[in-house]
Amino acid sequence: MLIGILDADLIGRKRHRFPNLACMKLSHHHKMLGDEVVLKTDYGGLDVFDHIYISKVFMDTPVPDSALKLPNVSYGGTGFFYDKAPALPEVVEHQMPDYHFYDSWVAEQIAAGKKARNFSYYTDYSIGFLTRGCFRKCGFCVNQNYDRVRFHSPLSEFIDSDRKKICLLDDNFFGCSDWQRLLSELQETGRPFQFKQGLDERLLTDEKCATLFGSKYDGDYIFAFDNVADAELIEQKIKLARRYTNEVMKFYCFCGFDRTERWDLTFWRQDIFDLFTRIEILMRNRCLPYVMRFARYSESPYRGLYITIARWCNQPSFYKMKSLREFAELNGIASACFKYLSDFEESFPEVAHFYDMKYDKSDDKS
Repeated sequence: MLIGILDADLIGRKRHRFPNLACMKLSHHHKMLGDEVVLKTDYGGLDVFDHIYISKVFMDTPVPDSALKLPNVSYGGTGFFYDKAPALPEVVEHQMPDYHFYDSWVAEQIAAGKKARNFSYYTDYSIGFLTRGCFRKCGFCVNQNYDRVRFHSPLSEFIDSDRKKICLLDDNFFGCSDWQRLLSELQETGRPFQFKQGLDERLLTDEKCATLFGSKYDGDYIFAFDNVADAELIEQKIKLARRYTNEVMKFYCFCGFDRTERWDLTFWRQDIFDLFTRIEILMRNRCLPYVMRFARYSESPYRGLYITIARWCNQPSFYKMKSLREFAELNGIASACFKYLSDFEESFPEVAHFYDMKYDKSDDKS
């Protein structure tokens, strides 16, 4: 059989640079059956394939309706079904990923002048889940239907001896009761590893900190600070972590999501201030925020301010060197960026404190 597999995010997102794990597992599964597998990078000529799989992770990745209606097409992933996405068949889910699935595409990109380092997740990393699920039930999360964190697959199921690094996609690793054994197995590989989705800072203990920060870790330690109501606990855990490491800690800061589903003017104003409060806590503890916006932020009267804050925070070279006000001035006093800040400050003068706060690099080991 001739099988076509489309990574819709690869096609529809200009700066997307992360492989689709489901696509790689489907590829290996069909190759083991003796089928010919093709990575399709467009939506033309789908009718010549015996079967086509389309997968996407992000909801806003465009996919032509005409492709989804073809009789030889199956599609899936959180990008189509969010928290209702059907799981892969067990025989596919527990396949070794096909780590050569993207080889030709990567080679084409590099030959066209793209930098090889931009494709490291395609070439250097073994990728998979040791655990699945989460017990937090956050309303914005694709994992809200889970009640607990459970062991999912052994490391041997997805580690490739030819790849020098490991990338874990676990939803809430430290929520698993077997975390210590799994972390020890990662350490025993001798390979640097990372938790791409972030870790739950609220679950840190001395034992977890000693093990995690004593590991051969790859890149920034990533956590999440999604709710200002957790501010006191998050700061306590940052101080606990600082007993074990001075390395950079990055926090995903989700914003634009109203848990009461009002999305009115009062919410939008408070959400901006709550975001600034979280950034201030992270700043004084020498941590990096990474602002992530819920899709409905685009409906906010302060949409431009959300964009400006994200541009500032998500570029550490600016965040560490300049206040938000200085960042806006750098864009020019006639810029939209500066106007967004000025208009909000005119309505809410108390925001000035947040505009002028600055990162202290005096004891920065990052």
